[in-house]
Amino acid sequence: MLRKLEFVLRRLFTSVFVLIGVSIITFLLARVMPSDPAVLYIGPKARADEIARVRHELGLDRSLPVQYGIYMRDLLHGDLGTSIGTKRPVLQEILDRAPATLELLFTGMLLAVLIGIPLGVLSARWQGKPLDVGVRAVSIIGVSMPAFFLGMVLQIMFFRNLHWLPLAGRVSNDLRFTHPIEMITHFFVLDALLTQNWVAFKDASIHLLLPALTLAAYPIGLIARMTRGAMLEVLEQDYIRTARAYGIRDVIITYLYALKNAISPTLTVVGLTIAFALTGTFFVEIIFAWPGLGQFTARSLLNIDYPAIMGITLLGSTAYVLINLVVDILQAWIDPRVSLK
Repeated sequence: MLRKLEFVLRRLFTSVFVLIGVSIITFLLARVMPSDPAVLYIGPKARADEIARVRHELGLDRSLPVQYGIYMRDLLHGDLGTSIGTKRPVLQEILDRAPATLELLFTGMLLAVLIGIPLGVLSARWQGKPLDVGVRAVSIIGVSMPAFFLGMVLQIMFFRNLHWLPLAGRVSNDLRFTHPIEMITHFFVLDALLTQNWVAFKDASIHLLLPALTLAAYPIGLIARMTRGAMLEVLEQDYIRTARAYGIRDVIITYLYALKNAISPTLTVVGLTIAFALTGTFFVEIIFAWPGLGQFTARSLLNIDYPAIMGITLLGSTAYVLINLVVDILQAWIDPRVSLK
């Protein structure tokens, strides 16, 4: 326990320097863009004296080191600045949109794990058989197909042709009047379930399905391939042959003995894909008009909204650091052979 605590503290200490480096790089890149944030903030028809006033209010008339120092001072107090596009605090914009993005992210990754790991196990168990070939084909397609293209294909298939699922949005437009969702966690599906609003639960679930499948396609392929490779290596070990010689059931050998020792590399991939999917949701949100961080990020990039760009970048970097830390701890907990150094 002491070693694990020491490992966590050491990783958190080094993560601080990683995040500081990210903030410096993002800060400099945002400032070298060929645009004037003051003009974007006040509007293109503003007078020169008004632009100068806004530049002074935003601190843009100071040197870059001073601007960065002010930004870090405000950041330590929980202030990510004010969005140039919306004129609202960046932190509030992120908090308002984060639940929609996280609901999509968690659902997509849950589908990826529940589908990808069993596919990888079955592919390894039936190596060289038609099932193995099919799983590998699905994995390659999932990894190589862009999310925006897959999303449009699913929309054409399930909305236009089959009329099974809705085209876009988080819920139907009339739901707020007929069966409004009582907000608890701001995860629509979970809130509808907790309040037993079954009409809203069904509506929110079917709206979530297509975006979640689109987001899960890449992780499914990656997780299935990694699980298959790890399982093939483990199934060749001597203790597996010994277990088979003792007549232990094949299901127990595959899922209890082999999968437990093969899951460690898969956990690493799952952790990295979760962090990758956090930014990958942005493309999916735009395709499906999902009111999360994706649309806010796209508008911020188009408007050269550097406070919003920096806030979202720091959010993604923090997620990468924390997810990697959690994955390392889980690996050491599941596999005693992994040491925390």
